[in-house]
Amino acid sequence: MILLSFDIEEFDLPFEYGLSLSWEEQIRISSEGCRKILSCLSRHKVKATFFCTARFAENTPELIREIRESGHEVASHGYEHSAFEEADLKRSKDILEKLTGQRVEGFRMPRMADVPDAALFEAGYRYNSSLNPTYLPGRYNHWHEPRTWFRQNGLLQLPASTTPNIRFPLFWLSFHHLPGALYRRLALRTYKHDGYLLTYFHPWEFMPIQQIKGLPYTVTHNAGNNAEVRLDKLIGFFRKRNVPFGTFREFIETLPPTS
Repeated sequence: MILLSFDIEEFDLPFEYGLSLSWEEQIRISSEGCRKILSCLSRHKVKATFFCTARFAENTPELIREIRESGHEVASHGYEHSAFEEADLKRSKDILEKLTGQRVEGFRMPRMADVPDAALFEAGYRYNSSLNPTYLPGRYNHWHEPRTWFRQNGLLQLPASTTPNIRFPLFWLSFHHLPGALYRRLALRTYKHDGYLLTYFHPWEFMPIQQIKGLPYTVTHNAGNNAEVRLDKLIGFFRKRNVPFGTFREFIETLPPTS
């Protein structure tokens, strides 16, 4: 199964580079990018999982309902993207469940940072997808963590996919910077080796953020229309091979039960 996921949040990335952006623009960019994603998913008739900050969801309730009504899964990305306290785990879950009318089972920490399993379990989550089992300078070093799904502390852990052996990450940055055909080949190889592929993107990647002066090339390369084309080709590549797509919740139901 291919597990596409999207971290939808207020677009606060410019603040990491000393830039400013109004709250209205943060919401607009992420909202419009999300609708581009939904259009692509609908065109291919595939489902995905959307990790939402509750603060973004509170400001875009119609969009969140559209995601849910389109058959996608809504999971938590915390309350806001650039601040965290443990109380936000339960708070964000409650808000998202109220907006969607469905149980929220999953969590992903912004920027794939560490989050206590015990706090997640106590807040009522079923799975955690906050691990990228690779090395990213300045962010994290997870060479020794399990590369594929595992159970720990009462939770199912769903790491982002990396290639076998060398653990090359197949997340949004490689999606933008590798030649498209190479990325798809690596994704297929990983899928065949692991039996599934889990990757993640952000709505703002599908917007022309090159227009925001001061953002580095590493985050703006192939953003906007090029990202849409790449996502379309990625999904089409696996659809032609009859590989199924699904939500994280659907994938979990295929796993062996705990002993």
